Amino acid sequence: MRHETRIDVVMAAIRSRIVSRACPPGTRLPSVRAQAKAMGFSVSTVVEAYERLAAEQVICARRGSGFYVSGPIAPLTLSQIEPRLDREVDPLWISRQSLEAGTTLLKPGCGWLPASWMYEEGMRRALRAAARADAAVLTDYATPLGLPTLRQVLARRMAAADIEVSPEQVLLTESGTQAIDLICRFLLEPGDTVLVDDPCYFNFHALLRAHRAKAVGVPFTPSGPDIAAFEAALQEHSPRIYITNSGIHNPTGATLSSVTAHRLLKLVDDTNLVIVEDDIFADFEITSAPRLAAFDGLSCVIHIGSFSKTLSASLRCGYIAARADWIDSLTDLRIATSFGGGQLAAAVLLAALTDSGYRKHMEGVRLKLAEARSRTIARLDAIGVRPWIVPQAGMFLWCQLPVGVDAADIARFCLKEGMVLAPGNAFSQSLSASGFLRFNVAQSADKRVFDILARALSG
Repeated sequence: MRHETRIDVVMAAIRSRIVSRACPPGTRLPSVRAQAKAMGFSVSTVVEAYERLAAEQVICARRGSGFYVSGPIAPLTLSQIEPRLDREVDPLWISRQSLEAGTTLLKPGCGWLPASWMYEEGMRRALRAAARADAAVLTDYATPLGLPTLRQVLARRMAAADIEVSPEQVLLTESGTQAIDLICRFLLEPGDTVLVDDPCYFNFHALLRAHRAKAVGVPFTPSGPDIAAFEAALQEHSPRIYITNSGIHNPTGATLSSVTAHRLLKLVDDTNLVIVEDDIFADFEITSAPRLAAFDGLSCVIHIGSFSKTLSASLRCGYIAARADWIDSLTDLRIATSFGGGQLAAAVLLAALTDSGYRKHMEGVRLKLAEARSRTIARLDAIGVRPWIVPQAGMFLWCQLPVGVDAADIARFCLKEGMVLAPGNAFSQSLSASGFLRFNVAQSADKRVFDILARALSG
């Protein structure tokens, strides 16, 4: 394979800025001397790189003026947007590996329960009920906010967590991811700063790339974000949004403490920061953690969720709960981007959530997860892998590898052996989690998981 030269490095850097739309058509590039100084290369190296890019018609030279980006705006390619990551830790690549993995692959790195753990019988009953519903449910668009009876149920569920919200303050979406996407469209301009937990759910990173926002990580502790670091980030970056899990945190399994919640809200009280509280793991909790939306009264907190982790990832339905004026604007934005939502998914979700067996089903899932967690911790400990904390609930263990072992190397080895892992730096904005792996205890029952991992560690 040809060795990458300094000229290649300069060309790749320019292409990356063009593909990420940091340099749209017509943008004047830095002078060759400025580019050489910025990259620490010789002027002749940059001249050659610019000339090659001009020969490819990626850029063009204007006599006496310099070099400019050519052509129409480049199609957005998320994998090319900085920071460039090895595929083994790139958020998009991790997601694709997990989603494409067939039934023969082991998936301790994925973020969902095995199909056999899901509420299959309840979903079948809900589908049969939906099939008998009025024709409009099967064929027509939903109302702008979404199915009223489901929004009423969701409002009652949030009230149980001390979140005071009316059904008119709840907007149904096609998923939790779409909920965050709509909020980003609503609040962000390209270049705005968004705070995320470090580590956090890796698809947050990918979604923020798509909105061309600047993500800044805040170290996460067993009781929530590091308050001192959060305050420093507020002062330095003037962020627009902070995205977090208040309940069971992904990937660490930690829960927000009341003390941290109060300190956090006090810090943001006189700022323009909006907190997006993702509550997708609420039904896995044994003891409910504090909710920022409950303390804040949906003033600067937007509360979102879905049921893809407990009911079905195949049936897509999520929600946004926010103050009334924001819901009005978000509803317009949802209509502009996807027109009317479907009623069918909402009707099936409503039937499943209100089915008499759902509560009992989730009690069984929580028990199975507790057993799987203990078993997985013991098996990992035997090969020198230990959890950062022992979570009270949920499916995840955030585990530290033996000193000096790189999680990306382990993931690369294990993928060749038919096993998908989730290495730590996929979750870390600062890339400071190279010694960690996230394990899904529900997907770690097979003895081969630990046999392959032991071979990877010994190699």
